[in-house]
Amino acid sequence: MTIPFCKYHGTGNDFILIDQRETTYLKLDQHELIQFICDRRFGIGGDGLIILKNHADYDFEMIYYNSDGHQSSMCGNGGRCIVAFAKKMGIIAKEYSFLAIDGPHKATINENEIVSLEMIDVSAVKVGDEHFELNTGSPHYVTFVEDVDDINVVENGQAIRYSKPYRAEGINVNFVEKKEDKIVVLTYERGVEGETFSCGTGVTAAAIASRIDENMEKNSVHIQTRGGMLNVRFEKSDQGYKNIWLSGSATLVFEGELQTTAATVYPNLNARITG
Repeated sequence: MTIPFCKYHGTGNDFILIDQRETTYLKLDQHELIQFICDRRFGIGGDGLIILKNHADYDFEMIYYNSDGHQSSMCGNGGRCIVAFAKKMGIIAKEYSFLAIDGPHKATINENEIVSLEMIDVSAVKVGDEHFELNTGSPHYVTFVEDVDDINVVENGQAIRYSKPYRAEGINVNFVEKKEDKIVVLTYERGVEGETFSCGTGVTAAAIASRIDENMEKNSVHIQTRGGMLNVRFEKSDQGYKNIWLSGSATLVFEGELQTTAATVYPNLNARITG
């Protein structure tokens, strides 16, 4: 089978996007095939794969998979990329409304392909001795460090992600350095099981945590990731945080067609990687 696709990245967080509004190319349980497609040596390569589907009550529906081939929780940069992809596929709206695994989202895209995505409200923040935990569509662990360049993101991220409290469900780990006019965020992502160049739900969590940590009312935070700059703005409410918007670029890298017969050359890809 031939699968047409587009490759996008949101500040270095890269995704394969497939339009399944008319044709079903991938079934939801084809985990090994999706893992193959995301593999950077044998497939197209990406931090995740996103399916665009029709929905009766929204402009479209977003189905997101991590690169391990399994459907996952919300991806903020992926949400921004699917808005750009939907526009390319002919879905035109002044303000988009779409459904993701964590519920409905709104989004806008301007002439410079800057996509602003409304995230879910955050009602609870757990404050630990040296970290914060909050869910911004995906669960995040945020810890502040003096210098992110001194952190081995994979080694330290794995130590937290696979520690006893988080081993079963997994958690994304963000290392945050505060600077005068921005924060710098490096992220270890579950499902990818490595460092990504950017994480939309992660920078959202880090932005909120930075304001709690500094006990400030500022509601707009600039964030530097390895892949570029993002912005998060939000409002404090009695219940937590609302009107949370993640903004940044969503860039088309290339488009093409995948011959899935190639996947038969490397069956059981997960066994090859882990074995």
